Amino acid sequence: MIILASGSPRRHELLRKLCTDFIVEVSDATEVQSAADPKILAVENAKLKAGSVAARHPDATVIGADTIVVLDGEIFGKPDGVRGAEQMLARLSGRRHEVITGLAICAGGEVYTAAEVTEVYFGEMTAAEIRDYAATGEPLDKSGSYALQGGATKFIEKINGDWSNVVGLPVYRLKRLAEAAGISFK
Repeated sequence: MIILASGSPRRHELLRKLCTDFIVEVSDATEVQSAADPKILAVENAKLKAGSVAARHPDATVIGADTIVVLDGEIFGKPDGVRGAEQMLARLSGRRHEVITGLAICAGGEVYTAAEVTEVYFGEMTAAEIRDYAATGEPLDKSGSYALQGGATKFIEKINGDWSNVVGLPVYRLKRLAEAAGISFK
């Protein structure tokens, strides 16, 4: 049995690209809020999420993921309301940032981890564009206050790396991690 330890509909949809026979169980793990390296933070939170679900299902293969946005070394989580989203978007405007997803697979008593980094370049956004986008509510539950697959598409100048990573689950990296762990998605 394969379990995705995430309630994210975007991750659910992306995992369907690799396999269709899985269930979803949202993790109750308390996430770590800081680390010396953003990659370490993302991987640690992915391990915590997968591990909390794997503890209840020791015979399952459990996948955990954690996605963060990093600008100049500062980690952007989910915004604190519309005003927080506006502030984050204003800081991202016209800038390059990184999206990092930590992955963890718990299977057979082992934990396998990886991280994927994608560079995202935002074009300049006007204050009105930022306000209008934040008012849609879409940014409120997203790290960095935007959804590549949603309304933020019009602000993204270019991406270097895996687009599925920016959505929340780097499909190719997950496939390679599973292969290294001897797990087949069928």
